[in-house]
Amino acid sequence: MSKIDPNEVYTTKEAQEFLKISTSTTKRLLKKGIIKAHKVGGTYRIWGSEILKLVSPELESKVYNVYKRVREKTKKTIEKW
Repeated sequence: MSKIDPNEVYTTKEAQEFLKISTSTTKRLLKKGIIKAHKVGGTYRIWGSEILKLVSPELESKVYNVYKRVREKTKKTIEKW
């Protein structure tokens, strides 16, 4: 699997192989709603566009911004002690 098609539907195993993540990480991402999926016949199906969102630079910058806010808040809390 060299290229993800945004309009293709993938199994959780295919998504794991593309993202190089474990089964437990996949379950955690599905449970927290980070990856949106549909359950079909007892198994999850994931749109390619959802997989591509996880590896996009836009998501990375959003995560970094959240991290910076949490870090600053933690610093302020520690300084109050």
